Amino acid sequence: MREKELRIALVCYGGVSLAVYMHGVTKEIWHFARASHDFRSGEASGNPVQRAYRDLLEAMADSGETRLRVIPDILTGASAGGMNAVFLAEALLTGRSLDPLTRLWLDRADSDVLISPEARPGSRFTKRWAQPIIEYALRRPGNAVSRTVAPETREEVRSKLSRLIRSRWFAPPFSGIGMSRMIDDALVAMAEQADGPPLVPPGHPIDLFVTATDFRGSRVPLRLHSPAFATETEHRLPISFRAHGGDASMAPRPDLVFAARATSSFPGAFPPLTIAEIEKLTSEREIGWPSRDAFLSRIMPHHAHADDLEQVALIDGAVLVGAPFAEAIAALGGRPATREVDRRFIYIDPQPDLRMTSGGKPGQKEIGFFSSIFGALSAIPREQPIRDDLERIDAHSREAARLRAIVEGLRPEVEATVDRLLGRTLFLDRPTPDRLTKWRRRAQQAAAEQAGFAFHAYARSKFAGIVDHLAGLIHRAIPGEKPMREGVARVLARHFEGDGLSSLSGGRVGASEEAIDFFRSHDLGFRIRRLRLLARRLAPDDIGGSLSAAKREIARTAVYDALAIYTRLDGVEALGTEFTALAEEVLNDPAAPIAYIAATRDLAATDTRVDAMLAEGLAQLPREQRRAMLLAYLGFPFYDIATLPLLGSNGFDEFEPIKIDRISPEDASAIRTGGAATCLRGIEFYNFGAFFSRAYRENDYLWGRLHGADRMIDIVASAAAPDQPVAAETLDAIRREAFLAILDEEESAGLCRAALVAALRKEVEEKLPG
Repeated sequence: MREKELRIALVCYGGVSLAVYMHGVTKEIWHFARASHDFRSGEASGNPVQRAYRDLLEAMADSGETRLRVIPDILTGASAGGMNAVFLAEALLTGRSLDPLTRLWLDRADSDVLISPEARPGSRFTKRWAQPIIEYALRRPGNAVSRTVAPETREEVRSKLSRLIRSRWFAPPFSGIGMSRMIDDALVAMAEQADGPPLVPPGHPIDLFVTATDFRGSRVPLRLHSPAFATETEHRLPISFRAHGGDASMAPRPDLVFAARATSSFPGAFPPLTIAEIEKLTSEREIGWPSRDAFLSRIMPHHAHADDLEQVALIDGAVLVGAPFAEAIAALGGRPATREVDRRFIYIDPQPDLRMTSGGKPGQKEIGFFSSIFGALSAIPREQPIRDDLERIDAHSREAARLRAIVEGLRPEVEATVDRLLGRTLFLDRPTPDRLTKWRRRAQQAAAEQAGFAFHAYARSKFAGIVDHLAGLIHRAIPGEKPMREGVARVLARHFEGDGLSSLSGGRVGASEEAIDFFRSHDLGFRIRRLRLLARRLAPDDIGGSLSAAKREIARTAVYDALAIYTRLDGVEALGTEFTALAEEVLNDPAAPIAYIAATRDLAATDTRVDAMLAEGLAQLPREQRRAMLLAYLGFPFYDIATLPLLGSNGFDEFEPIKIDRISPEDASAIRTGGAATCLRGIEFYNFGAFFSRAYRENDYLWGRLHGADRMIDIVASAAAPDQPVAAETLDAIRREAFLAILDEEESAGLCRAALVAALRKEVEEKLPG
């Protein structure tokens, strides 16, 4: 059975009250991850929604002989979308459900609840005298409520909007500390649930990024030729977290509250977030904030260096970055892969068909004074297109295709060279671990010698990549305030050059003895790239296409199990707690952490173990395919010398293109067509509608779940081999099963109106009859 991972990098847009819809979508992504876990582990799926998704995974295994694992491992978000990303990351890591966030959105994301107590009408700070004027403005013909809100909810919206407008003078109406308390309440409720199985594989990284806007900004140094010193003010503030499968939490509770509150601090509605607000929360709840200094220094190093953290004021992340793709793209590098990977970028866009402007259509109303100011200050920055980010992903995919073309073009010459070097008849024998080790070392030395002048550029590229990798390991292991990573890298480079590596060739053809020892002890990237080349050759469009499913899976298992051995060594976690003390002293004694890394990894012994695994796995292939795989394994140094200086340290890390999928009302048409206008109510009153009506929140939440199910079924099914798709009628049956299970679950929960659930169930049954 073919083993494959569908890895999801999820981007949650900022969307004001449409965040309730996005929460419904993220809930289905969580359910799919749980169904995937149960499918792989063989555990029973007690939840009917998860059983529906498991049916899809089982159908893919039956029709395409593919066991798929769904792993959302990169999550980014802006504004209220950032809050959804924070909770989803915690739920994936711990296996606990998102139900507490559902209650927050439905019960408490209401203008009457969010409004600050001292700002409520009736206090001495409010504008009681303004009520007649406000009532007239809200009811006069052509007013905003009449134009943008459905007739049946206009009175509710008018009354809540009246209370909001009559709140305190010249201050945000909503409570900042109140919002922080609500976020913390939901995190506490999540933690109090029974433990679930982690939905991220043990040791696998899960990255979370949310965006905030530093209102005052920080002074960031610029590297110029002249003047020698210059700075600029940076207002973008990405807040990042990384955890690994098996960890108890993404981060301490106050850190997560800080991130969720900062990214969703909508300008004018909430006061900017300050550190004092979170300190007040932790004091109220007597939980302390021991991670405070390390966390703030990590996310705001320039403020920490300037000793002005107390003056920091953070507002909504969507002011400058409404669709945070860049952070997700940056997290792709160096991720471990122990099985075939299908990488997807999925972004949730609740309203792709409606933006602030109409694109200059004929008859458009002239842009006025206030609309131009509002657009320049708020709306336009929030609605910048994602084309640049998608083009970056496309460039990444094109680079992967270029690498494949280079390797395929080199193949005839490399195979002929290795053939001449080792003798054709050797490849017809059964490979043994000893033979494989000898052949591998002989081929590596021959590649270095035959490269001539090109070897020096290759060796320097490898040296720089290894030093940078080791510096990153050591830097991540240092707790608290850290030296600059670049400084650590410079110290390591001087240390190695002092050990005789100033010239990697030593004035001879090929590598010097010092360089050989250095690469054998530390060049983990070379080993990983080599095995990824083998894995790529087993793809259906290569050698794998000429093998039976059983033989192909034997070879795949050997290659990916060997790859797992190396990738487990590629992180701080593999070095243990003793490494921390050595890393802290790296500037004074770089030799100690380097020696510890080399001894702990013991790559020479690991290579011997890997050779044995590959010899056993490849020996079971037919002679022709076995020979081709051995030629690829032994010829890899020739490929690496040709490609690494061109492509940098990633080399063969990413062979396959990245696919991009969208989840929006326009794309999910199994139940109702017409996009957001026909399904969502939060789009009313300039996307604030759901904050003024519980009925709107319930509607959008349910549609988020249904659309999330619809699109995730399509996306997961598309991971099957093109020649072994799941039948369309099977997908329709799974959709119906999932939709009805969602509605049954919500009916039992009782959080949404029974009439709404019943109406949607009737619509599903009519559109998808059993």
